[in-house]
Amino acid sequence: MAHFRVGDAVVRRIEEVSELGYPPEFMLRKFEPAMFERHPVAGGKTFFDAQSGRSWSSIHSWLVTLDGKNILIDTCSGNGKSRALPIFQRFHMLDLPFMENLAAAGFDPEDIDIVFCTHLHIDHVGWNTRKVDGQWVPAFPNARYIFGRKEYEHWTGDGKGPSLFPENVAVIEDSVLPIVAAGKAEFVNSGDEIVPGLTVEEAPGHTLNQLMVKYESAGGNFVISADVVHYPVQVYEPQVTSRFCEHVDLAETTRRRLLDYCADNDALLMPMHFGAPHAGRIFRTDRGYGFSPVTPE
Repeated sequence: MAHFRVGDAVVRRIEEVSELGYPPEFMLRKFEPAMFERHPVAGGKTFFDAQSGRSWSSIHSWLVTLDGKNILIDTCSGNGKSRALPIFQRFHMLDLPFMENLAAAGFDPEDIDIVFCTHLHIDHVGWNTRKVDGQWVPAFPNARYIFGRKEYEHWTGDGKGPSLFPENVAVIEDSVLPIVAAGKAEFVNSGDEIVPGLTVEEAPGHTLNQLMVKYESAGGNFVISADVVHYPVQVYEPQVTSRFCEHVDLAETTRRRLLDYCADNDALLMPMHFGAPHAGRIFRTDRGYGFSPVTPE
């Protein structure tokens, strides 16, 4: 199984699906087709399919092995979940080989020590649970499930998440609340460590309280960037923002901060949705930033 080795960490991509997703004109505010002409890497065939006019979209988890722990970051969309609303049809009643891909990487669900969700959207929490005897139960029985405290509050109680994105309410009901009910949930704030060396940091914009994950060591750095960036074109044109971002201005500010950090610290950028090879380095250009894909070992 291909992997990235950074310092003492080994990071594996566990695929749920790699497919043609939304057309960039639908998905991205301020996108213009001429951007692919200006930035041919971003318009390359592993990122954009010219024939269909749709972007390649990978939905995957990053499995970090560090300090003797297996940490699964974000859990994709999940199987057998009702997502009948038109905007979510691509996620409706899926039957995808995520667990088989986890096994192919050498891991059983029982091997996962920690599940961390960067934010609580439909394609980041789905495999938190599986259905047993008609009930949604934790899919990783030995894991601690870690959520951002403010992100959880955003979607529950008097939080504003349901009014901003009502389509996501069913996701909280079947993929987040059962974890809390099972007594498996823990909550963190920006600056907290998941394990030594692996820190969560606020990344507001896509949701107000989204968190990304940073690893810093003498042997190298990486950032698992949640949904700060969805497609490589946003590296070259940081003002381009997903239609699903709650706070557009904050999303752009956070994206520029992320790109600055990666460029200044030679940190491997590990997004949640880039097409193959799914990760890369950020470098500065006379016009802003560039993206250099990195192939795993």
